[in-house]
Amino acid sequence: MKHGKKNARRYIVAASIGALLSAGVATGAYAGTAESAPLRYQPEMVRALATTLGVSEQEAVERLDKEAEQQDRFAKLRAEKVSTLGAFFAGDGRLVVNAADAEAAKEVREAGLAARVPERGEGELNLIKAKLDAKALKSAPAGVSAWSVDLASDTVTVEVNGASDSATRDFLKAARSNGDAVRVVAGQEKLETQAVVPPGSRMTFNGYLCSVGYGAKDRNGKQVLVTAGHCIEDLPALAYNGTRFAKGTHTRFALGTRSVDMGIASVDSGNSIGLDITTYGKAGTVAVRGSQRAPQGSALCKAGQTTGWTCGKVGSYNVSVTYTDQNGGPDTVVTGLASSSVCTQGGDSGGAYVSGNQAQGMTSGGPTNQRCNGQVNSPGSSYFQPLDDALKYYGLTLNTK
Repeated sequence: MKHGKKNARRYIVAASIGALLSAGVATGAYAGTAESAPLRYQPEMVRALATTLGVSEQEAVERLDKEAEQQDRFAKLRAEKVSTLGAFFAGDGRLVVNAADAEAAKEVREAGLAARVPERGEGELNLIKAKLDAKALKSAPAGVSAWSVDLASDTVTVEVNGASDSATRDFLKAARSNGDAVRVVAGQEKLETQAVVPPGSRMTFNGYLCSVGYGAKDRNGKQVLVTAGHCIEDLPALAYNGTRFAKGTHTRFALGTRSVDMGIASVDSGNSIGLDITTYGKAGTVAVRGSQRAPQGSALCKAGQTTGWTCGKVGSYNVSVTYTDQNGGPDTVVTGLASSSVCTQGGDSGGAYVSGNQAQGMTSGGPTNQRCNGQVNSPGSSYFQPLDDALKYYGLTLNTK
């Protein structure tokens, strides 16, 4: 299947082979779906903020509301050309505005915001950092982990990790020449590009959407992502939060031919697939403890980027379906699936199914016109690729907590 268009490849279950399926239509639930209108605040953000601050979730929401209101006031001041030099939130939740002079500070306070007149401010600090950037681009200082403008301390903060190569020494000499405008912080660690990608979260490729399955390692210890084969039919690069984390390497799915909906992607060095399944704020996270297959009728939940956390029961195993391509492509018979009463929609494909703490599989498809109601126990149905079969076929060992 080629991914030249931005709309979804959608499939209809036209018939069953080897197992009796309920009547209805199904779609490969992965690609090109329109994003839903965002919530006021993501549940995960509210929960994390509440935990960090040691307050209730309601108090966390009030904190977010207060921050938004203060930012609106600051934006209005800037629109009115009040002379400011940046702003930052203090630990108590107040937005502190750096004012250029006493008159500007007075206007800031009259707008109901905290004000101070800094020694330097954002513009001067940005100039210092730009000079350090230029120096580092000529010769990378291995001993400097990061440097940044810190408005709260009114400094350019340089974080060092202890290495003492010549480029580092030259960089620190240049940094310290700025006197107390630069603050050097020792004892930091070296950095590398990395991402821990939670099972069930969104992944993107070539303008399309899928959901993340499970992490495993092959016989050589190489880390891979186990996913729905139709998500990586063309073996694309996969991205999480806009940054590449893996590259498709194998798939058993091909449009118009007898297919199995399993595939794997090689995880880029420095990245990893998490061991906790996201529940999109519905139930914390669920640790991956193993991949023991759950019997028919077992409670089952799945995480997917479109419908979030939805639950139901395991239906049948050894299910075969015919997927019909909604873009006019040929029908595709897919074998080796399992059915469930878990609700899914386009974009959920590849997402993680779990029973208890045992990983079960990855979303393959569901009814083409199905719309989940946003509840955990939304009525619906879906088909998933059993994980244990994929692990066995590719010779993988599941990553567990």
